[in-house]
Amino acid sequence: GCHNLLFEPPPLYCLNCNDRIKKGQTYWFTNVDINKHSVCGTCYKDHIKDSLKIEGKSVPKSKLKKKKNEEKLLEPWVQCDFCDAWVHQVCALFNKVRDEGGAGQYACPNCLVKKLEKGTVKQIVNRPQAMLEAKDLAKTKLSTFLEQRISKFLVNERQVRAQVLGKKPSEVPTAEGLTIRIVNSNDKLFSALPEFFKHYEKDKVAGEMKYRSKILLLFQKVDGVDLCLFCMYVQEYGKDCPAPNTRRTYLSYLDSVRYFKPEGITAFGGDPKTGRGDSLRTLVYQELIMGYLQYLKNRGFTSMYIWACPPLPGDDYIFYVHPQRQKTPKSDRLREWYMRMLKRAKEQKIVVKTSNLWDLFFEGGKEHRVDPCKPLDLPYFEGDYIPGALEDNFTKILAEQEEEKKGAGKKSKKTFKGSSSRGKSKRTAGESVDSQVMTRLGDTIKHMKDDFMMVHLQPICSYCRKYIIAPEKRFSCETCPNFDLCERCYKDDCGLDERSRHPTGSLAVHKFKESVAPVVKDTSDADPTMECEIFETRQTFLSLCQGNHYQFDTFRRAKHSSMMVLYHLHNPAAPAFTSSCNVCSRELEPGQGFRCSVCTDYDVCAVCKNKPGFSHPHELKKQSSQTDSRVSRMSEEERRARQGQLRK
Repeated sequence: GCHNLLFEPPPLYCLNCNDRIKKGQTYWFTNVDINKHSVCGTCYKDHIKDSLKIEGKSVPKSKLKKKKNEEKLLEPWVQCDFCDAWVHQVCALFNKVRDEGGAGQYACPNCLVKKLEKGTVKQIVNRPQAMLEAKDLAKTKLSTFLEQRISKFLVNERQVRAQVLGKKPSEVPTAEGLTIRIVNSNDKLFSALPEFFKHYEKDKVAGEMKYRSKILLLFQKVDGVDLCLFCMYVQEYGKDCPAPNTRRTYLSYLDSVRYFKPEGITAFGGDPKTGRGDSLRTLVYQELIMGYLQYLKNRGFTSMYIWACPPLPGDDYIFYVHPQRQKTPKSDRLREWYMRMLKRAKEQKIVVKTSNLWDLFFEGGKEHRVDPCKPLDLPYFEGDYIPGALEDNFTKILAEQEEEKKGAGKKSKKTFKGSSSRGKSKRTAGESVDSQVMTRLGDTIKHMKDDFMMVHLQPICSYCRKYIIAPEKRFSCETCPNFDLCERCYKDDCGLDERSRHPTGSLAVHKFKESVAPVVKDTSDADPTMECEIFETRQTFLSLCQGNHYQFDTFRRAKHSSMMVLYHLHNPAAPAFTSSCNVCSRELEPGQGFRCSVCTDYDVCAVCKNKPGFSHPHELKKQSSQTDSRVSRMSEEERRARQGQLRK
């Protein structure tokens, strides 16, 4: 291209309220060391009095500078060393990390073609480490299992679609060049939050829970370049993990970008009458999750928990800046997407049944039948909504109790008839803290209960909610579908009078069929652990993309960003964050050059800064040799903002 193109500026978040500062809005900022900290206009006016606490330092309000969020970040160019033509780095698939501080030679696509035609350069047969592809990433048993499953699915889907269309399978297009890899698989510890642990310490609750974090990527080769299309973060809690997470899995994040090929294909030819149906892209992604569920079941896991929670408008979970034509799904659409996938999983006998957190654990739920549950019974996963919500409720209730104690000491002993309060304190005076927490949390999530999905891979007892696995026996109601009892609960039920037996309140007692419970494995993982720093957390990867402008909003940017992701995966020792001089475009080594304390992404090398005539309106500070923590802080603030909004 012959004109300048603009990057999406990294998102700004208010340090005080965590809300995102929108484009065009006025905000106030200051710099602590090299990092920029921002405050929205509302907080500056209404909530900050004299000073602001930043990284342990007190910054006077008068020192904050006013600015408008309207930064313009130009896509960098690169000049051909042979014909002197200028090309966008993104268009040229230029890897600036390999530029060797400007000492590397670059040939534009036109010059490269001419050199190939003349024979002065030869086509690469064996790719160097810096140019390895998705298929060169290490395989695992899980990735092989999923690739084989997707391959079989595509063959079957193509045959069915060809038959519906009255064509040969070779005459209908299908997805090709797919590669699935696990890029991170390591063990982590999740610590119980302080108030939760303090409350249940007497019950010997585990202070830490070990789990294995895994990140799955799906690539597709398009125009000779591997495109990163789909990413999934999961947490696996094995058989040795203490309750309530024993043998459970949490699907923590899932994201995709809409460049899957071929486009516009209705899988299996669609409905015979209407021709409507899910796209091939949708079913491939769903098949991927179903394959993972099958793999979990084969290893002995009993359930998966899914929180169907789309990102806030304008925000990103994993991939930075999605295509404009790819709309962020609302909660109901995302929930429907998962439910269609789980319906297919049930038809294939992968999933035994599905439920939701509220129906299973809270009083009034469809599957809440006998003993009331405690907060200790709820699945407790790192980064999920429930641990934070429990912590908030424990903190509030305990604070209320302290206030009541103080208030009780000040009250007069004399009371008057008819004057007693009928408020919350009277209603909850005899109610335990556990019960209050469950009541408040239940009231909060009841209106969005279907978003908290429980996927059962093994039969679950309808009374005690424990999974029924060998050597136990399973007792299934011959009348009610998906109504199973474990041995202990079945014996208890048989000891009741007829009116109290299943179904409660009926004179006709249902018969149960006895069977052997499924034999399950010990959840051990045959794949080795592998660490990848850039995918350590969702925030880490998003920060990498924001800091380096690895955007996925256009096809050409998605190709370049995917190329760079693969480069970092194959070359973990390479610097994750790079910057270039805004004057001469030369690459700056970490710790070299100067950064503007006001402008977003303005850097200059020492040579250009010291040239006669150079000027810049703002203060330039020496770059730190450490990774710029600005973007990782913003990602963390984004997470807190999301949690905060849901709890309002």
